[in-house]
Amino acid sequence: MMAANETRQLGYGSLSRVSRACGLSRVTIAKGIAELDAVPLSPGRIRRPGAGRPTLVARDPELPQALEALVEPLARGDPESPLRWTCKSTRMLAAALTAHHHPISHEKVAQLLRAMDYSLQSNRKTEEGDDHPDRDAQFRYINRQIRRALRIGDPVISVDTKKKELIGNFANAGRQWRQTYAPEGVGVHDFPAPEVPRAFPYGIYDLGRNTGFVNVGTDHDTGAFAVASIHGWWRAEGRRLYPHARNLLITADAGGSNGYRLRLWKIALQTMANRTGVSLRVCHFPPGTSKWNKVEHRLFSFISSNWRGQPLRDYETIVRLIASTTTARGLTVTCRLDRRRYPVGRRVSAKEMAAAVNLIPGRFHGEWNYTIRPN
Repeated sequence: MMAANETRQLGYGSLSRVSRACGLSRVTIAKGIAELDAVPLSPGRIRRPGAGRPTLVARDPELPQALEALVEPLARGDPESPLRWTCKSTRMLAAALTAHHHPISHEKVAQLLRAMDYSLQSNRKTEEGDDHPDRDAQFRYINRQIRRALRIGDPVISVDTKKKELIGNFANAGRQWRQTYAPEGVGVHDFPAPEVPRAFPYGIYDLGRNTGFVNVGTDHDTGAFAVASIHGWWRAEGRRLYPHARNLLITADAGGSNGYRLRLWKIALQTMANRTGVSLRVCHFPPGTSKWNKVEHRLFSFISSNWRGQPLRDYETIVRLIASTTTARGLTVTCRLDRRRYPVGRRVSAKEMAAAVNLIPGRFHGEWNYTIRPN
């Protein structure tokens, strides 16, 4: 505006001189002169009304509804949406909207989606089948048993087998800090041959002390292996931490190597009870609720976070990574390698089960809640 004001005061021929002196173009200075000669703006405004193009939504009010019908076809009552069975990228959405007389760019599609509270999201593992009618009642029962045991000083552990891991130069989910353009190289294919070794980390989480114990098996994940892992925790830590304990409360999933229907699991628990002289009280979570088990989100999740992006090339790597897992709340983990053999295929008859196992079912869902006492 200063250049325009000087030009107007200098008179004829000054436009070129001012342009050369200050470096502004003649068009810019001419626009400034036109603004100085225009009618002053009303108080409180810095720009004239009506400037700029109207927004896409203002020109096309049906655009947001059309976009949402493409992103969520079933929720919006449009099962015949052209993008129901395709990847809904912003470019695909923009092309589909343009074909339906809503011209738009893919950048504007992304802006509209964010404005409508959409974001890029992956799947979430939350559905595990139909809920048992006594699901919540069993949760409350387990919670009462845990509170009672912790109050009187009895040990309470949460147990489960972590996902089996492939040993070798295989990709491991997650990322870690490295030099730019220098990722760690791993094998292209991760479908293993039968001879590729596996690791079976069985975790024991002590609820009262916030400590973990992981027994990494190298053979098979059987009921005998599960109880051997618990017995190993008792010999290494449990009997020292709880010298006067006469009861051990175990919370476990409903399936797998510690499932409530597995007879070998109960036979092995009886053997452990006889050797330790401790009554083993077991509470199983209802079918389809394994993620509620404490060991999952208080131990296994932190182990997975600690070794993210690290190829598990040998058993030593697994043991070291698990043993170095810590949290801000003081979690410590002990890990050991178990190379013993746990053959599969052993069958336990009902007669053997009745004769060998001193099992007392609980009053509430005795198949889930029971105590195995020493013989």
